[in-house]
Amino acid sequence: MINLFETVAVTLLGGWLFSLVHIPLSWMLGPLTAVLLWQGFTKRSLAWPISYRNGGLVLLGYSMGLAFTADSAMQIVTQLPSMLLATVLTVSFSIASAFVISRQSGISLSSGIIGSIPGGLSQMVVLSEEIEGADQTVVAFMQTIRLLSVIFVVPFLAVHGLAHPDATAALPQAAAAATAHPMPWWAIPIVAAFVLAAAWLAVRLKLPTPWFLGPILASALLTIGGWPPPHLPTPLILAAQWSLGIFLGLGIKFSALAGWRRLLPYSLAGGIAIVAFSLALSYGLSLVQPISIVTGFLSTSPGGMTEMGVTATAVQADVSMVVAYQMFRILFILFVVPYVLRWGLRGRRELSSK
Repeated sequence: MINLFETVAVTLLGGWLFSLVHIPLSWMLGPLTAVLLWQGFTKRSLAWPISYRNGGLVLLGYSMGLAFTADSAMQIVTQLPSMLLATVLTVSFSIASAFVISRQSGISLSSGIIGSIPGGLSQMVVLSEEIEGADQTVVAFMQTIRLLSVIFVVPFLAVHGLAHPDATAALPQAAAAATAHPMPWWAIPIVAAFVLAAAWLAVRLKLPTPWFLGPILASALLTIGGWPPPHLPTPLILAAQWSLGIFLGLGIKFSALAGWRRLLPYSLAGGIAIVAFSLALSYGLSLVQPISIVTGFLSTSPGGMTEMGVTATAVQADVSMVVAYQMFRILFILFVVPYVLRWGLRGRRELSSK
């Protein structure tokens, strides 16, 4: 309990300071930064129950699912070829950069590839256990640096470089700016039960980020079906972002960074390079598809579905499109990339042994 109270005090201060200086996504990035600095300098451990993280993800997922409409669902279907192309190009760029990083830093190619592919920190670390020649510690380090690069660089670019000025005027409260739909009081428990059941089912089906994806699908189905549930009040949205920021900060271990000073500049360069590639890709996407550059950037950025979805909500981008692109990439990486990597790396080893 002492650790929990310490976590609350430290992260509330971080969120308040970030909001005071108008940093984008202050109630997610502020607590995240506070956790990193506090644990790094004081060497004290903070705590945040997984149930609190899951509760925050449920609220964020529910809120983002409200952005889905019948029209957006049809648009997403027409975007499937673009989603596949953008994902293949992003993965290909990551693999190409991995060749350079592995050659310059001396790590194995397997570690470089899995550490560079934007499939989520935890998922890639688990995958590294299944790929021969991959070092789990190296993968965790590279994915951590990529995650930090994306979380801090992408929202800044989206808010201050790509979004329309009117879209950012109400930050950070823009996440809940929509007007609430009227709904009888007796329907609210039914909606809540439906959303929680969807989250439980997503967990049972072992979907990626189930506590986030399940509620998205639930509220999207209700909205598309013509029975849109109410929007959440602003304090609840900010509390969910705060919970997510704490959990992200606790998931980044400074101990994983020790002893990898030679790899650090290459990992940073790789993280920045893939963000720049996503920016170029989003420009091309906006030329051939009816989406804005900021929506395309958040759709193709190598961040997580949750982080990019929160940013899209804040800058009033097309949340449904961003979530769809991010979800497609994650599923592609989880279900297709491992088999391609095993086949490709095995073939390379066989050629080198001859």
